[in-house]
Amino acid sequence: MSFYLFFLCGLAGGVFGGMGMGGGTLLIPMLTLFLGVPQAAAQGVNLLSFLPMSLIALREHRKNGLLERRGLWFLVLPALLFSALGALCASALPAAVLRKGFGFLLVALSFFQIVSALRGKD
Repeated sequence: MSFYLFFLCGLAGGVFGGMGMGGGTLLIPMLTLFLGVPQAAAQGVNLLSFLPMSLIALREHRKNGLLERRGLWFLVLPALLFSALGALCASALPAAVLRKGFGFLLVALSFFQIVSALRGKD
């Protein structure tokens, strides 16, 4: 039974990741809430699954002319640096802090999405 649940989590995370909406935003809560995977392990699984998903999605977006290359390195270089720093911080923090921080992030994103939708912004 757990194989099917993991498969469904991967399916949902893959669809969201392929659309560029952040599959981990869905995958991490599904793994922790429904499958009892510890927060740090769920984040690690998300990072591993992100690599092939992002390569496939990137290829498709490039093929469809949906990539903006101007200013790309000004985004990529700081993201690489701070992802390494974030990984160091995450490995040092207790699981409860990671869980609460991620929950807060999801609530804040939801709030801003709702406000944006009510204002009619796309």
